[in-house]
Amino acid sequence: MSRSIRTTLALAVFGTIIATTFQASPQQSPLPDGDPARGAQLYKRVCAACHSLDANRIGPMHRGVVGRPVASVEGFHYSAALSAQTFTWDMATLDEWLTNPPDMVPGTAMGIRVPKPQDRADIIAYLRQEGGQPAP
Repeated sequence: MSRSIRTTLALAVFGTIIATTFQASPQQSPLPDGDPARGAQLYKRVCAACHSLDANRIGPMHRGVVGRPVASVEGFHYSAALSAQTFTWDMATLDEWLTNPPDMVPGTAMGIRVPKPQDRADIIAYLRQEGGQPAP
């Protein structure tokens, strides 16, 4: 086998290895439609131990969270990790946050996870409704 053929084959194998190693990550599936009534029940069960819609407790109040800049509730003392962030809470960021807060913002004080996409969608639909925002 000639040197140029070996080189071509080696480059082809190397290219295949690189292509399969660094494949584009699959895009996150869109958030399912949420049911605000079910979200209200989930909110009471999952969130209400630390949060309220209208008062700061262990966690900040949630009314109006959709569309609000992160770590911006007046009178609430946020973790340094969350205070350093600059995003705005929208459906995508809330979905990512509820999936795994410490993965999204390492060092956050929030540790509760909502693993099921439908549960997250329902909670977010409830928060949108309570904040006076129409469904998308």
